[in-house]
Amino acid sequence: MSLEDFHQNFRALVQSTIAERVQAGDGPFPQEELVFAELVMERVADAGICEPPTVCHWSGKIGQSKLRITGFALSSDETRLDLFVTHYFGSEEITPLPDSVAADTAKEGVRFLMHAAGGKLADKVETSHEILGLITTITANWPDLDQLRVFVITDGKTKAKHFSTKEVHDRIVAIEAMDIERLYRHTVGKPREEVSISFEQTIGRPLTCVHVPDPDADYEYALSAIPGQVIRRLYERFGSRLLEANVRTFLGARGKVNKGIAETLAREPEHFMAFNNGLVLVCDEAVFARGPDGNIGISFLKGIQIVNGGQTTSSIYFAARDNKALDLGNVMVPAKIIILKGAEDIERERLIAAISRFANSQNVVKTSDLSANRPFHVQLEKLANDTWCPDGIGRWFYERASGAYQVMLLRDGTTPAQRKKLTDAIPTRRKLSKNDIAKFHEAWRCRPAQVALAGEKNFAAFMTALDEDPSIVPDPLDAKWYKAMIAKVIIFKSLESAIKTKEAKETFRQGYANIATYTISVVSDLIGHRIDFEQVWQRQRISPDFLHLLYKWAEEVNRIFDQAAPGRQISEVAKRPEIWAKVKAGTYPMPGDDVPELTR
Repeated sequence: MSLEDFHQNFRALVQSTIAERVQAGDGPFPQEELVFAELVMERVADAGICEPPTVCHWSGKIGQSKLRITGFALSSDETRLDLFVTHYFGSEEITPLPDSVAADTAKEGVRFLMHAAGGKLADKVETSHEILGLITTITANWPDLDQLRVFVITDGKTKAKHFSTKEVHDRIVAIEAMDIERLYRHTVGKPREEVSISFEQTIGRPLTCVHVPDPDADYEYALSAIPGQVIRRLYERFGSRLLEANVRTFLGARGKVNKGIAETLAREPEHFMAFNNGLVLVCDEAVFARGPDGNIGISFLKGIQIVNGGQTTSSIYFAARDNKALDLGNVMVPAKIIILKGAEDIERERLIAAISRFANSQNVVKTSDLSANRPFHVQLEKLANDTWCPDGIGRWFYERASGAYQVMLLRDGTTPAQRKKLTDAIPTRRKLSKNDIAKFHEAWRCRPAQVALAGEKNFAAFMTALDEDPSIVPDPLDAKWYKAMIAKVIIFKSLESAIKTKEAKETFRQGYANIATYTISVVSDLIGHRIDFEQVWQRQRISPDFLHLLYKWAEEVNRIFDQAAPGRQISEVAKRPEIWAKVKAGTYPMPGDDVPELTR
């Protein structure tokens, strides 16, 4: 797939998404720019670049200065914040976006951040606007926000992807462009190419190493020790993208191993290399050069992934973040670096998976953590491909691999007529990612606080639950389970759409996904055993009476959130485990005999 093909395909996806929402009557009329932004932000989160974002469009002025954001992503510990601002062309061809114009667009987001942090913005916003919660959070948490980024998302093409940083109230704000080219790389291209480092720029010299070339093998090998400060900067910039995508993320500092890492860093940093097993890295490209002492060293690495040592990497970052007095100057981390040589992407990925599996076999990271090819996902993909909706025309799509839906459209929809036929049969509203399935499944399993962690964190918890109790799903998966799962998705989405409508804004001002999640958990807990999922599957929708019941229960959930944490972002409050007990204790009107989906 070429960049031009991807652009046309993505534009068609935006248009088809708009058409679906207009037909379904989901909320206010969808603006093309905001739909584009929403789809891009989903992919940014899927790539591990940020936490799952919230679409939240707001623009205003202070004096002659224009302020604007289209969305935001706040980490669960409220220390990392990403803001998104759009520059949308909506053109049939790829349009160049000058870097100066992209930088000017970013300034609108930077100004928003500056005035919110300074406490000058809250009184400029309507009290009913959902952005007010974010502004309040920024103002209150500003001293703790230590990672700030503003993304310009555009269907144009920029020359630069990273711009000069800005300083806002003693905080450094990184500026990045997520243009159509970068989006292409993260969907069907080579996103690892972004994760690179020049040691000559970072430490002023090549990184000393022992290089073991092998002209006959499909990889080369190097042994080295990487300064702890470099590890911290890499994680600070790239986060989970630096880690092998299927290995679970940071397990926290309280675990025995990670607590020991933090203690060594604080008390005996000079012994870190002796005490720690180190890292295993793979990369797509390496450049070697001689240092000032004449010895060979690594000048540049491109396409880096840490396949073993993710806890070490993240522990170094979080220990330094939480302990400002921590000095990483004497910390060296042993590293085994594997440079891939094969030209075929499939072979490279197979080698990476094998390296990851064997490198992790000596510790608590299970092979099942490398989850993309585990039986659950393979079986679910097959069921989705083989199970047609009751009309015999449409079906649902399980996107086991990121970007598979778009690849399918481009592969099988070579003409506009073919693409329309495909999108009619498998519209975007029927596309489900691995994270989607984890969200819907765990909401129905009454784990709403876990679901509120969103994205990879909830997905990792779901995979762990499958490891600990495989009986929560059939083995193997069967059509009955699959149809019931899709029925649960339909019920969840129906409720979420209802509370996002223009008419519902008076009651539900923010946190739609979290309100829907908690409501569904209440439904599952109180009447889940009475729901006829087969009926929902057959109709591919729910009755007005059932939706009315769900809406009433969602109002009670919303009231409890407003009472528990007035003025706060629901997306953050929802992560607190104690909230579920309060929601369960709410007053929910029991259904009568008029809800056809409920058995007597």
